[in-house]
Amino acid sequence: MFLIDDILLSPAKGLIWVFREIHDAAQQELAGESETITAALSELYMRLETEQITEAEFDAQEKVLLDRLDRLQAEEKATPAPEKRTAKPRPKAKSTRRKSPPGVKPASLV
Repeated sequence: MFLIDDILLSPAKGLIWVFREIHDAAQQELAGESETITAALSELYMRLETEQITEAEFDAQEKVLLDRLDRLQAEEKATPAPEKRTAKPRPKAKSTRRKSPPGVKPASLV
């Protein structure tokens, strides 16, 4: 019976796996984009210090890069982090031990 279930559910499981892989790739790309922007900002500061660009050019380019970085960080905060799956607590089993009627002591205590 379980083999038949596995065979019937394999297409759905395959689709779920594909969607998870796409999601992971998108998350890595977003993380890579913020690192790229940070590297571009570092390079921009270096070009300003070595006087390869003027302060006006620096301000314009820095504003664009910082706006993109702020937008990325806002998107990261807006999307909730994936919740970790936790096992549901199992209900307590009912006790099979029989209670003795009132006034009667159990045999082990006599």
